[in-house]
Amino acid sequence: MNRVYEIYKDLYDYYGPQHWWPADDWFEVTVGAILTQNTSWNNVEKSIENLKQRDLLEPEKLSKIEEDDLAQLIRSSGFYNLKSKRLKNFLEWLKKYNYDTDKIKNKSVTSLREELLSIKGIGKETSDSILLYAFEMPVFVIDAYTKRMFSRLGLILSREYDEFQNFFEKNLTKDVQLYNEYHALIVKHSKVYCKKTPKCSNCFLKEKCSWGVNNL
Repeated sequence: MNRVYEIYKDLYDYYGPQHWWPADDWFEVTVGAILTQNTSWNNVEKSIENLKQRDLLEPEKLSKIEEDDLAQLIRSSGFYNLKSKRLKNFLEWLKKYNYDTDKIKNKSVTSLREELLSIKGIGKETSDSILLYAFEMPVFVIDAYTKRMFSRLGLILSREYDEFQNFFEKNLTKDVQLYNEYHALIVKHSKVYCKKTPKCSNCFLKEKCSWGVNNL
């Protein structure tokens, strides 16, 4: 068992399954992935609830809403004018497929990722969240929590997104459920112990962590 998978097992045994991403369907996941940029999930949930209450959380319905009106509905997510534009950009792309996810899922991961990255306002973390959580493709999502935690563990020193992603994908079996659960567990652990100011003394990973060993 390599160290990367060993850490996963430790996290899973401690926290259990995370049931992430919390959403009713693929489109809700996608909207959440775009809205969660630079804000907390609590703020995103309020915006999503607003859309649900107005029965707008469907791609064709949301496409018909004016950008300014959409911005007001997602106001709680912050940067709402910008995010409204980004949602509209995504919907324009989706329209090319007639909102048919089967057509989208028939594409290769590489070509679909390139298409998502070509949409203005969608970067690597957002595109990979959509690929993994919405379209169920084996792409490991890298975020600030992952970079912080695994740098402290001493397993990877790079700060580059692609290098981090390659590191995980080379050390793990390509499996959607594994990638899903692992990323969710990293987020959980980073909120409980591996915070900006880490709680190393109480952390069950401290003996396997370079930061923990050196700072206790």
